[in-house]
This record gives sequence, structure tokens and C-alpha cells, in this order.
Amino acid sequence: MFGARLQAAMDEHGPLCVGIDPHDHLLEAWGLPRTAEGVREFSLRTVSELSGTVAAVKPQSAFYEQYGSAGVAALEETLAACREHELISVLDIKRGDIGSTMGAYARAYLEPTSALAADSITVSPYLGFGALDPAFDLAEAHDRGVFVLALTSNPEGAEVQHARRGEAADGFGDSIAGSIVSQVAARNEADCTEGLGRFGLVVGATIGSAARDLGFDPAACGGPILAPGVGAQGAGIAELIDVFGSEAIAANQILATTSRAVLSAGPEGVRAAAKSLNESLTQVI
Repeated sequence: MFGARLQAAMDEHGPLCVGIDPHDHLLEAWGLPRTAEGVREFSLRTVSELSGTVAAVKPQSAFYEQYGSAGVAALEETLAACREHELISVLDIKRGDIGSTMGAYARAYLEPTSALAADSITVSPYLGFGALDPAFDLAEAHDRGVFVLALTSNPEGAEVQHARRGEAADGFGDSIAGSIVSQVAARNEADCTEGLGRFGLVVGATIGSAARDLGFDPAACGGPILAPGVGAQGAGIAELIDVFGSEAIAANQILATTSRAVLSAGPEGVRAAAKSLNESLTQVI
């Protein structure tokens, strides 16, 4: 099961996930052109350097899509390289739609025969949680993972995620975000009876007390939690403990995510930077 595979990778390699975000300034710093070929080279070198060092990598689809078909081809090669290096991929696409459209997105990223197939994807539940069923169903069928946006660190997200519904789910408060966590927990409970579920959350590592203030514990989802914001965005082990609690971190439920803190080290320093950050997290835990 995906949750067990991810947890085993975190046990072996630590809780760090490195985002592959080929920003223009990083391409320039690496001596690469701001083209699809530059993005391809950047990504393949990153995957190669991080193999055997971190639990997972998280390619951000938008940085590939901006270059059209050549960029999408670079993403396909990046995902293939992850499979070759046995590095778990979290494709950051944040898709969310209804009906047959969501079904097409799910087949694009979760169907094993697709060139864009990843081990797991991020999705947005804000067209209704039930609209994500095609992704959940394919993930179950093909042993993939799905991370659902719950509480993000951008200030604009609060107007939807923190909104109150007026009816509380037991133990999850009455917020929209709490409802998302509750429904992911129900999905995991139905899917497996023990261990980490295949359905997880995206919860920012820099949200502070937001989840407590809204009346729920993200770790109650029963699945892995992708926690962006470690490193350059300001979160470290103290912030992770504040948001998620030491038990969830020690149980390897939290996949701490960074990008710039590692990628800015350059092609010759990526591996060492990832190893150093990983060790700083695991030593404290």
C-alpha cells in the first residue's frame, strides 16, 4: 500500500521531500537555459543527486507546463527517472474538477500506463470533496497516493479553509478545513485497517496554531501529511512540532517539504544540502 511504502522510505531516508521547482533564477544559477531543455536537465540532475538520500521528491507541474509540449515531455522524463531511481514521486498538480473531467485528470496522473503517472498527486477539494472520487478510486485500484489540500500557508487560503459551516464533525470542528480532514480520515478508515493510509493532506508547516484554533488535529486523517514550508520559508523542527505534535513527526506521518533550501545549493551541492537538512530533522526527532 502507498502509505506503507512512503512510511518505509521515510524510515530509511528520513522525513524530507524535496520539491523540484525549476524557477528561472535557479536555472540561471545552475548555468542552464530558461527553456524546456534547461528544466529537463535541472530535473534529471536533481533526481539523480537525491536518489537514496530523501524519501520523496515533488515536481511542480506548472514549471514544466509553461514550456508547452516540450515541458510536459520533460516532466514525463522526470517521473520516469524517479521510477528508475526508486524515488517516490509526489506530483504537485493541485487538480480538482467534476465528473468526467476529474476522471480524465485522474487517468493522466494515476493510471500506470500514462506517461505522466506518479506515485502520488496533490488535489484540491474546493469543488466539493465528492468530486475527487475518480482520483481516490484510481489511487485505490493502482496503489497510488492522493494528498488533499486542507490548510495552506498562503494568507488568501483562510477565507475558504477557515470558514465555518455551522455543523461540527466529531473531533474535527466546524471549519471547511476540518471537514476535509474528517472526510480524508473516513476514506482511510474504509481503505485500510492498520498503518498509514494512502490518502493524505497538504498542511503548511508555517500555519502555527491555525489547526488548533479551528478545532482539529491534522494527524487524525490517518494518512501522510505533506508539509511545505521547511527551510527557506521559515519552518524548522520547532514549527513542525507546533503544527503537528511530536508524536505525528516521530511516527513518520509528516513529510517535511523544502525546495529552495536544497536547490539553491547548486548541482554540486544538492545532495549534501538535502542530507544535512534531513539529518537535522531526524536527529531532533
